[in-house]
Amino acid sequence: MTDIEISNNCNMLDIVDIAKKLNISSNNLECYGKYKAKINLSEINKTNENSKLILVTSINPTPFGEGKTTMSIGIADAFSVLGHKSVVVLREPSLGPVFGIKGGAAGGGYSQVVPMEDINLHFTGDIHAIESANNLLCAIIDNHIYQGNELGIDRVVFNRCVDLNDRALRNVDIKYDNKGLIREDHYNITVASEIMAILCMSSDIDDLKVRIGNILIGYTKDNKMVFARDLKCEGAIAILLKDAIKPNLVQTLENTPAIIHGGPFANIAHGCNSIKATRLGLSLADYVVTEAGFGADLGAEKFLDIKCQVANLKPNCIVINCTVRSLKYNGGVDKTKVNEKNLDALKTGIVNLKRHIENMSKYTKNIVVCINKFNYDSEEEIEYIKNFVSNLGYKVEVSTSFKDGGKGCISLAEKIIEVCNKDIDFKPLYNFDDTIINKINKICKEIYRADNVIISDKDLEKIKIIEENGLSNLPICIAKTQYSFTDDPKILGAPTSFDMKVTDIKLSSGAGFIVVLMGSIMTMPGLAKTSAYLNMDIDSNLKITGLF
Repeated sequence: MTDIEISNNCNMLDIVDIAKKLNISSNNLECYGKYKAKINLSEINKTNENSKLILVTSINPTPFGEGKTTMSIGIADAFSVLGHKSVVVLREPSLGPVFGIKGGAAGGGYSQVVPMEDINLHFTGDIHAIESANNLLCAIIDNHIYQGNELGIDRVVFNRCVDLNDRALRNVDIKYDNKGLIREDHYNITVASEIMAILCMSSDIDDLKVRIGNILIGYTKDNKMVFARDLKCEGAIAILLKDAIKPNLVQTLENTPAIIHGGPFANIAHGCNSIKATRLGLSLADYVVTEAGFGADLGAEKFLDIKCQVANLKPNCIVINCTVRSLKYNGGVDKTKVNEKNLDALKTGIVNLKRHIENMSKYTKNIVVCINKFNYDSEEEIEYIKNFVSNLGYKVEVSTSFKDGGKGCISLAEKIIEVCNKDIDFKPLYNFDDTIINKINKICKEIYRADNVIISDKDLEKIKIIEENGLSNLPICIAKTQYSFTDDPKILGAPTSFDMKVTDIKLSSGAGFIVVLMGSIMTMPGLAKTSAYLNMDIDSNLKITGLF
């Protein structure tokens, strides 16, 4: 199967007509041209007691992509085909991976959100607004130090950001003109900014301002915490986010409504679209399909332990997406041979899927496994996965939404409906009131299956300072490689007998969680030698190619 690039000249409906499908009042719609719009937050106040929340997650990602976004869109389209009012709620793509190794993030084939080019590029400007808000705070911090530093800031911990993969900005020196003061700074990619997380976690503009004020910006010499509110800048920063706080409405190729808002990565942030967008979907539709970034060990864990607990959400069903070739890759097959039939490798690599199923079953038994089928998958391989999952006691179905759109997801959607009709048995992995160390250990030992968690004295001291400031009752957001259950991206499958090493502890007090970095994870990616931008172009008629 080859990628299918679909032009924006497909049969898109006017965004006002898409809004009518969700009974959104025109007074609460702010159009950005014909095919994009912002939705006012007042629409969230609607109630829909019949709405069902479906979380789409995946096995650990591989170089080939597992099609999680494609599957989320296909499932939402299938619900529409079956006559249900549905909406897909997704994250916004970041320019970094769009021009880097990953490319676009608007789905694929006949399961895409459109206008694809706009969504993958500047969209409605949300990420640019987040970047500007982040860097305004940095400018205010440095200006305060330059002007006399009345707060006694000795160590700055809030960094600048840019929404591109630019490894040259990982470490920079800042010089204060003729003051002779120089300090080291670091750039993050914008989707790793705490402002991004705050936009996604906040409920309204007042909550947004409080959270901005709660951002830890630095420490004094005696380790006293200094917050953004001490600079009295939260109102000014929130001004830059007055439009970005509103979720965006677009559509799928089959004209199913799609809400897209927020875009934190799951390997370096919490990996979920905004709480506002998800609540909006639940206010407007009967079936709300959303996704969490990367594999279930990262994105789904954070969705369930952080987002659901903060927003009081309970998923009716978790869909775990997988592909035959990715399971064979986890079984040791060279990436040049994953499309060849290899039942032995599949039997070895399917342990990755099994572990994700076991992990998600700790939260709920309402699980469906989706096999994203490609033309080169053999029927014997497909049947092996189906029998394997069925023997574990869970529903499983094949999807061909990439080439067939919503019709390729009908059987899968019907199984999801069956599961959604069951009672919700959701429970998080840990309680916020547990100790920081216990919460870290619980994730690492129960989800990643590590034997031990190694924490240096330096990081233990950081944890102690957090506890002494009364902030230990925050959830944990682990930043690590997405490619493995371990902190080593080369260890595939379902490894056992390993330790995990904490490399840093960062308090995101505005977002409301504690970031625990593990392994050699970086918050500023770099471009690959062969990146997606090499295949992109625009002609004299402004038609874009290679952006998918």
